[in-house]
Amino acid sequence: MKINILSAEVYNKIAAGEVVDRPYSVVKELVENAIDAGAKEITVEIEKGGKSLVRISDNGCGIEKTDLKSAFLPHATSKLKCAEDLFTVQTLGFRGEAIASIAAVSRMKITSKTEAGEAYSLSVTGGAFGEVVSAAGANGTCTEVEDLFFNTPARLKFLKSDTQEESDVSNMMVRFILSHPEISFTYIADGKVKYRSFGDGLKSALSIVYGAQTLSNCYEIAADKHGIKLHGFIGNQNFSKPNRSYQSLFVNGRYVVNQTVSAAVTNAYGAYLMKRQYPFYVLFLEISPEIVDVNVHPNKADVRFADNQIIYGSVYSVVSAVLDGNSRALEYLAETPKPVQEPQPAPKEKPQSMEKPQPAPMSYEQAKKELQFDISPVGGSQPRFIERKPMKLEVRAPQPAEDIFAENQRFLLKQEKKQQVQEKIDPARLEYKGELFRTYLIYETGDSAYFVDQHAAHERLIYNRLKEKWEKREIIAQPMLVPYVVNANPQEFAFLEKNLGVLREIGFEVEEFGESSIKVSAVPVDLQNINLEAFFREVLSSVESLRAVKLTDIIKDRLATSACKAAVKGGESLTEQEVRALIEETEGDMGMRCPHGRPVAVKMKKSEIEKLFKRIV
Repeated sequence: MKINILSAEVYNKIAAGEVVDRPYSVVKELVENAIDAGAKEITVEIEKGGKSLVRISDNGCGIEKTDLKSAFLPHATSKLKCAEDLFTVQTLGFRGEAIASIAAVSRMKITSKTEAGEAYSLSVTGGAFGEVVSAAGANGTCTEVEDLFFNTPARLKFLKSDTQEESDVSNMMVRFILSHPEISFTYIADGKVKYRSFGDGLKSALSIVYGAQTLSNCYEIAADKHGIKLHGFIGNQNFSKPNRSYQSLFVNGRYVVNQTVSAAVTNAYGAYLMKRQYPFYVLFLEISPEIVDVNVHPNKADVRFADNQIIYGSVYSVVSAVLDGNSRALEYLAETPKPVQEPQPAPKEKPQSMEKPQPAPMSYEQAKKELQFDISPVGGSQPRFIERKPMKLEVRAPQPAEDIFAENQRFLLKQEKKQQVQEKIDPARLEYKGELFRTYLIYETGDSAYFVDQHAAHERLIYNRLKEKWEKREIIAQPMLVPYVVNANPQEFAFLEKNLGVLREIGFEVEEFGESSIKVSAVPVDLQNINLEAFFREVLSSVESLRAVKLTDIIKDRLATSACKAAVKGGESLTEQEVRALIEETEGDMGMRCPHGRPVAVKMKKSEIEKLFKRIV
């Protein structure tokens, strides 16, 4: 077997596959470079979702003429000098891969000017260098990326629609505006200004991104616990969102998605969240660079903590204290009202022996010795508090894909066999034997007994009738006196825009309204009493999983609710005639389930009953 040494052209394209997979990652890498260059004003422009053009302009320190070519070389960086620097990374970029990777799969040009120098530019097309030439430009750097993946058509065909790509870039820009509220950002897509921040603080940034009313629904926290600083905003007990796109975590200024912190916050909200609702938060975690590793993900999208337990415990205890309103909450809130006090005479000095020394704040290392938290799964019970008993975290290797596939196949086959156990029986063969607890109807046939849940059976039958009527209905729209407006973030707006046709097919009159809202002018006449807020909350819960919106499933839920209300309840006695009519209408389908998934009938063989009485073994 011959070993080949790959050329720069090939390995830069390979690196681009991990570092630069989509337009949003181009924006991410270049804006991070601008931030690291000390820029206070950054403008981001994109066209056609970033496929056609990405332009980043900043007023940072700029690049010297002699370094301009070096900036395009792989592993060229101004942020590391030796391997030890990896353990104390405090910049957003540090690997030196991004510019070389982008230049390998696009037509890229950098124009830059330092404060004391002149402006120069250099163009690179698909990895091929041009010449450094004089240019016109203000202090700072302007980077243009055109025709992304023009020379790698296999990559190009996997890009999403312009709207979807734009929504992901918008989502990334939201994170930059929030993570660096001291910087003024301007974000323009296809000539329209989408966001403009002014670098005047986090409250202003939060209002620009989510609206001024969001601030009134949040707690501002500022906590220093066990050497870990946590600050930002969390939604109050009644302020939740239908998906996780409203959650932002920044570790030492870097936006990441981290399971440890996510679990801590979600579990702290456990008692306050309704089903399929998620906490709102914009949180900043500041921690010593020595105990966090940012070099664990190709896109630096996650970090690894030296001790997950201490991070989990600190975040959970702060958030839960604020939400529960316990005595520690006042320590963690950024703004606490202070009572007006009358002027008091100066206290007399106490004898030295009576002075009580104040304990120093507990450090991270001390906290590791004092506290341990058992990390509970998301949605699970509250973490157990363990005193002075260090725990070992079990790290399991990921299962190979083929093992997961085989396991899924076994599960599906098992479920299929379970469903085949319940057969269809001629109702005439079922002999009614009575009722149990005024809820379960008992039937006998051959050597088997069937226990039928009267409510579940009746509910299913009503649901089937409603569903059939719905599918055959004539679509008539009922105009609304006051249109309903759905305000959304960029991801949600792209999702709704993609599914406007589906909404119209059902009978809604909907249209785009402004930059990121949808206006509902009419609803289907047979859904005129629908709660639109709840309906669209459920629709938007599909955003996170990136699946196609299943509006028919949401309608089914509404029909199931109607069927449940109309069905005979447990505890109501039925006449023998009603019992017979019910079982006949089921057509003897013993595998039927209610609209919520509960079984209608349970079968027990005579042999199973005899085993219970020890007649047979």
